[in-house]
Amino acid sequence: MTTSNLFQSVDARGVATLTMNRPEVHNAFDDHLIAAMTTQLRALESDPRVRMVILAAAGKSFSAGADLNWMKRMAAYSEGENLRDARALAELMRTLNGLAKPTIARLQGSAFAGGMGLVACCDIAVAVPAAVFSLTEVRLGLTPAVISPYVVRAIGQRMARRYFLTAERFSAHEALRMGLVHAVVPDEELDKTVEGFVSDLLKGGPECLAVTKDLVATVAREKLDSALVEHTASRIAKLRVSAEGQEGIASFLEKRAPKWTPHS
Repeated sequence: MTTSNLFQSVDARGVATLTMNRPEVHNAFDDHLIAAMTTQLRALESDPRVRMVILAAAGKSFSAGADLNWMKRMAAYSEGENLRDARALAELMRTLNGLAKPTIARLQGSAFAGGMGLVACCDIAVAVPAAVFSLTEVRLGLTPAVISPYVVRAIGQRMARRYFLTAERFSAHEALRMGLVHAVVPDEELDKTVEGFVSDLLKGGPECLAVTKDLVATVAREKLDSALVEHTASRIAKLRVSAEGQEGIASFLEKRAPKWTPHS
């Protein structure tokens, strides 16, 4: 499904690109874009052809966060109506963060407020040097509540205490230093760098990548005790006897590409 404010494509390798298309408002999101993105991400997750998702944007900016006209409408809503809208945004973030397939944020421009939340929810993020970041909510008398679980995990509590409170802008290189993005590259190398990550991801077993994403989330939140040790042991044992695990080991020993790689 493609709408006027959200483009979607899937190439022959199963690489899906979801492009926010509201350049006139710096790809700020309103209730319609939030609903469309949530629906489309779920569809891509359930599509067996799709191996991964690139989140991109049209125009100068990646995303300015919430649309001002949408915020103006919400200001007239009751607390209950605002809660419903906030839950919809929270569901988008949870869907993107928990997607079973790898996700890459392609930042051709700046990300503010909720736009930073989208970046934090992706597995990998690549930005151009001119990209600027800011958590602007407190300057509007608000707080980055819905995106906070993901941004705090991405940049750490100490950095979050600074940038949540000051709402100051910071550079792509600062975003790299704190771990929000994984690479900062010249504009002309953005697509090449994204493609490099795509190529690496395509070499991994599709089922294994999903399991590994869940493994990272589980290990990050659980206490290091005997239960976690047993959990990790059972995961690798299960994968070793799976069809994908057997194929991966066999292909390595036979010095050939595994069946899941393109053109194998």
